[in-house]
Amino acid sequence: MSPKSAGLAKKAGYKNVKVMLAGEPAWIKDGNPTYASTGFVSKGNIVLIDLRSVEKSEKSRIPRSVTIPYDTLGDKLEDIPTKAPVVLYSDDEKQALKALEKLRKEGFKKASLVYGDLNRWLKSDGNFESGPVVTEINWKRKLGKGEVSAADFEKAAAGSSKAVILDVRTNDEIAAGKYPAAVTIPLDELPKRVSELPQDKEIYIHCSTGARAEMAYKQLKKDGYKASFLVADVECEGKECEIEE
Repeated sequence: MSPKSAGLAKKAGYKNVKVMLAGEPAWIKDGNPTYASTGFVSKGNIVLIDLRSVEKSEKSRIPRSVTIPYDTLGDKLEDIPTKAPVVLYSDDEKQALKALEKLRKEGFKKASLVYGDLNRWLKSDGNFESGPVVTEINWKRKLGKGEVSAADFEKAAAGSSKAVILDVRTNDEIAAGKYPAAVTIPLDELPKRVSELPQDKEIYIHCSTGARAEMAYKQLKKDGYKASFLVADVECEGKECEIEE
């Protein structure tokens, strides 16, 4: 998506445009933090963890928080769903960064921080709650608007569904491996090649994470197609593909 965005920027007149091709995965691999948007913290299907003490959490915390003091985080890792997007915050930036590093080392791929920690949140958003804290995590994966479940997607990929699989990854990604029955149209080619898709069938779209698939979904819905998209990590080698939500 970044090269496409860079092209749009150049068309708009910007001269000094560069692309970080390795993207967010390389940023994270290098040990850098990522931050959740305010909307995601407020309404996202996440596990929101307050790393401060119970006493501090009782006085003021971000709504929907689960209180797991930093000193007890290591003992509580098994209680945190590894597939859940986890957002951490504290009133100590160094502490939050250490907690983020700990979760990533333990295999939590969707961990991020509240930007500016609690202090900035209270100043910018002002939304908080107080009283007895929640210490138990109760999280379930919820499908968002337009999403297809991994189970339904895999049925279609195996040929036991009438739905069509659309792969919108790049040609290089597709060359490394793909679902045998998938229709392959890179996202940037979709507007010109949309007529290649059947309008009388459901279309399940995938990429490597779900971001490009969602963009393709919006395009197809706009064009009148029956479409859904998969939010999951998809890795293909030859004719074999694995899905990890």
